[in-house]
Amino acid sequence: MSKVPGWLGRLGAGLTEMGERLDERRAEAEKEDVGPVPEPSGDTVPVPDRASVAATRPDPVQAVPWGVRVAAEAGWRVLVLAGTVWVLMRAISAVQLVVLAFVAALLITALMQPTVARLRRRGLPRGPATALTAILGFVIMGLIGWFVTWQVMENIDTLSSQIQDGIDELRKWLLHSPFHVTDKQINQIAKNLRDAVGANTDQITSAGLEGVTVVVEALTGILLTIFSTLFLLYDGRRIWEWTLKLVPAAARPGVAGAGPRAWRTLTAYVRGTVIVALIDAIFIGLGIYFLNVPMAVPLAVFIFLFAFIPLVGAVVSGALAVVVALVTQGVFTALMVLVVVLAVQQIEGHVLQPFILGRAVRVHPLAVVLSVAAGGMIAGIGGAVVAVPLVAVTNTVVGYLRSYSEERTVRLPARPRQEPAAADEAPADAPVSDPAG
Repeated sequence: MSKVPGWLGRLGAGLTEMGERLDERRAEAEKEDVGPVPEPSGDTVPVPDRASVAATRPDPVQAVPWGVRVAAEAGWRVLVLAGTVWVLMRAISAVQLVVLAFVAALLITALMQPTVARLRRRGLPRGPATALTAILGFVIMGLIGWFVTWQVMENIDTLSSQIQDGIDELRKWLLHSPFHVTDKQINQIAKNLRDAVGANTDQITSAGLEGVTVVVEALTGILLTIFSTLFLLYDGRRIWEWTLKLVPAAARPGVAGAGPRAWRTLTAYVRGTVIVALIDAIFIGLGIYFLNVPMAVPLAVFIFLFAFIPLVGAVVSGALAVVVALVTQGVFTALMVLVVVLAVQQIEGHVLQPFILGRAVRVHPLAVVLSVAAGGMIAGIGGAVVAVPLVAVTNTVVGYLRSYSEERTVRLPARPRQEPAAADEAPADAPVSDPAG
């Protein structure tokens, strides 16, 4: 066995000594960077280093109170929902005429569809049943509009003279009333009205010019409503099946079950509203007729049409009948008309609507007022008409989807605990071949 040369041993010892010196110098340099550690005493407090401070700080997420975190989570979701609704409303306002025409077609279809179904049950094919129902329905609507226009044109001269006589009688009554109204004050009010009309002549003229555009838009909306109604009556089921294909597959069963229930609610609402409006128009019209108020038939038709706007329409049509009675027949007749209108509306609200409409389409009066106001602000009279049926349908859909989700949660069995797969078994994410393929 050979011995290690002496120079190699001395080289190794020198390297070892050099390494020890380097370690000592490195330790001294670290002590100089940290600085001398003061001795603890009663007057000094030890200063923790950065690592210990970072270790003692809580997690920022945990430092936020639970209520604040919940409010923040709900807040940004509400903001996203509000932004979505705002964008949707902007899109609807851009095509407002089309949307209102389609919604009107849905309401008319809900009124006519039971007739089509009845004719088909009697053996009539779908095409003739749809054409016969649509022609009959639109002819009836056209005759109602023509009859109202004819009655107004026939009685406009008599109504003008009666209004003038009624204004004179109202003026005499105010002069001898306990309100102490003088003839000078009445003349001043009349002068202010004339000045207001004269000052707004340009606006009235521009409104008349804009009326041409309104007529064109109304005709366009009527044509869109007619065509949409025809297609919904004839091919409504296939249109609904095509709409279901746009819904995600996971939500499709729930939406498929909510659709027929929503349609039944809409049909019940439209048919019930037509019956209630017809009863209101008949009884209030008879009361106006026996009280010798002029234009009783046109007023009854207006009452029928305004009844499609819940609460607000009844108030407006009743006020119109009272005003006509006041300026034509005097204060006593106006009071009697007011009694008739209030009596019929009370019977409608407490007897007819609960009995005819039922619980399926019952909406709280506060929801009715708010929805009518919102619909009127967004889309005018058309929005006020469709607001309440939209709320009723939404209520039905939400209730069904909630019950459907609860039933599905109860019916789903508990998921079995996953056992570790054996060596010879396929992994859980391995593709499974289709048995039908």
